[in-house]
Amino acid sequence: MSYRYTIQNHTYHFNTLTTLLAKASPFRSGDALAGVAAMDYKERVAAQLALADVPLKNFLQEAVVPYEQDEVTRLIIDSHNTAAFTPIAHFTTGQFRDWLLSDNADGITLQQLAPGLTPEMVAAVSKLMRNQDLISVARKCEVITKFRNTLGLKGRLSVRLQPNHPTDDPKGIAASIVDGLLYGSGDAVIGINPATDSPAHVQTLLQMLDAIIQRFEIPTQSCVLCHVTTSLQLVQQKAPLDLVFQSIGGTEKTNKSFGIDLALLQEAYEAALSLQRGTLGNNVMYFETGQGSSLSANAHEGVDQQTCEARAYAVARKFSPLLVNTVVGFIGPEYLFDGKQIIRAALEDHFCGKLLGLPMGVDVCYTNHAEADQDDMDNLLTLLGVAGCNYIMGIPGADDIMLNYQSTSFHDALYVRKVLGLKPAPEFEQWLLRQNIMNEDGQLLSIQDHKLLQLINE
Repeated sequence: MSYRYTIQNHTYHFNTLTTLLAKASPFRSGDALAGVAAMDYKERVAAQLALADVPLKNFLQEAVVPYEQDEVTRLIIDSHNTAAFTPIAHFTTGQFRDWLLSDNADGITLQQLAPGLTPEMVAAVSKLMRNQDLISVARKCEVITKFRNTLGLKGRLSVRLQPNHPTDDPKGIAASIVDGLLYGSGDAVIGINPATDSPAHVQTLLQMLDAIIQRFEIPTQSCVLCHVTTSLQLVQQKAPLDLVFQSIGGTEKTNKSFGIDLALLQEAYEAALSLQRGTLGNNVMYFETGQGSSLSANAHEGVDQQTCEARAYAVARKFSPLLVNTVVGFIGPEYLFDGKQIIRAALEDHFCGKLLGLPMGVDVCYTNHAEADQDDMDNLLTLLGVAGCNYIMGIPGADDIMLNYQSTSFHDALYVRKVLGLKPAPEFEQWLLRQNIMNEDGQLLSIQDHKLLQLINE
């Protein structure tokens, strides 16, 4: 099916829906690198105007990656909920945008709609939106998940405590964990990116994390971000594994580059459930994504990077995750060149994930060779707080000394909670109060009053 739009007596032709979506994307370096971006601003506007007239039903009839060759496409089509889609089935993409921004699209309505939406639909409508539109709609979406605490409630912002260490030194990791806890971070997860993926090494880290959580009765969960096959081995050994982690992508080829497929993820999901370690819920999966991952693996199938990213959310949605995190600026300026592109991509990812019913967090980050700085991250952090982001990262000094990139610090989390009146997860908040770490207004108390430090020193 071809699409066209005429501007000033010039007709722009778009041979496929895949091409149309790519040309309609706000400019980013990754799409230019892949050769799928619009030639200029006029072609981009023409594509956006043509896309606004595309009926949403077309996204069910024309796959951006052929059904026969891609299991992610098959998942998207085969799991589509027709009944949930029915209320908006008559909309064009442009009409869908207008409806999303109306008062008729409230939180409950959007929650009911989520199973009827495909990633391509939400990617398409995001391309017609300004940043404020993405924020306004995402803010309406409340996606709640549970394991040992309750994440995603309105008025709350959680933090992944990320105590990475270049040699996985237990003392260095433990020091970062205590530092983060004393600043009120860690309710989303205490999650370590290990320096090595060996099962024995990961098990040592899991046991350390479990001992800390059990000793101090912290209502949170832990995760060592190893490959899913390592997690499976550890489940068989009855290791204290709370969450199964995996990086995922939006095409079958991308996931193969990660050494996974849907069947393997299903096996890991069932294995994690069998441990029954959650006390409040059984959301046991933690996924990370990022625009550019499919292109960097030469597996984008001609699809623009933002649509590929949204398709990864279909993979995540199948397994009811506790956490989904777009590591938005991590891959580098080849894919998101500067602060402007990083901010736009993060707002798109958060919007698309939330609209699809996912508990979206964002790693507000950049690499040192990108045209971005901490002021850009301050802007993005504030925008995401307004948009209702479920969680962010908490890293000592905002500088990950193992992964060598810049993110957000424990202080940054305090800042955004304070200026926007946000609180930690309720169970974790009560723990902070009991430990005399924070008061009910979210203010840090004097360090000599911290019961946690008293316990550590015993």
